Amino acid sequence: MREGFDVEVASTGAAALAAAPADLVLLDLGLPDLGGNVVCQRLRARSSVPIIVVSARGEEIDRVMLLELGADDYVVKPFGFRELVARIRAVTRRMSGPEPTPAAMEFVVGPLRIDRRTRMVVFDGSLVDLTPKEFDLLVFLASDVGGVRGRDQLIQAVWDENWWGSTKTLDVHIASLRKKLRPELIETVRSVGYRLVDLAVGDA
Repeated sequence: MREGFDVEVASTGAAALAAAPADLVLLDLGLPDLGGNVVCQRLRARSSVPIIVVSARGEEIDRVMLLELGADDYVVKPFGFRELVARIRAVTRRMSGPEPTPAAMEFVVGPLRIDRRTRMVVFDGSLVDLTPKEFDLLVFLASDVGGVRGRDQLIQAVWDENWWGSTKTLDVHIASLRKKLRPELIETVRSVGYRLVDLAVGDA
């Protein structure tokens, strides 16, 4: 590829799932054997590889569903080559961001423990399985416990400053975090954004 990427093409969902590990996956929903949502879900279940979905379908329900399954971005056909390259670079840049300092490697907020080095989350003594975006969102909220994070601030920090998707993506991920952890852990600040609550303080 002229932008310096080494590209491996898999013409079916089965071939994509059997392919060697890659640095990024462009997933076309129009596969002849498996649904793109199935391939996305299976890839995410075994790997944190960045996934950009490519489809002719631009309905919001498709975008939200795939992002909830773990996709990192969504490109609707037809799209320009420069746009695709920009999205690839943005996603890979986020995934290879600056290494956190040792002091910020771990957050402990009441019954919640977040380990940035291993990307593991434990809540009330149980390991919690989060998607990459859910983890990044939780870390950003936990970096300022009790502080309000604005919607735009969250989108820019967790997705990208040039994110073109619906902001409802944020709400989907917040709802998923509340379901996997505890609803009252993340408070909605009306017309502003969200904040993480220290449940241990509330129980004191």
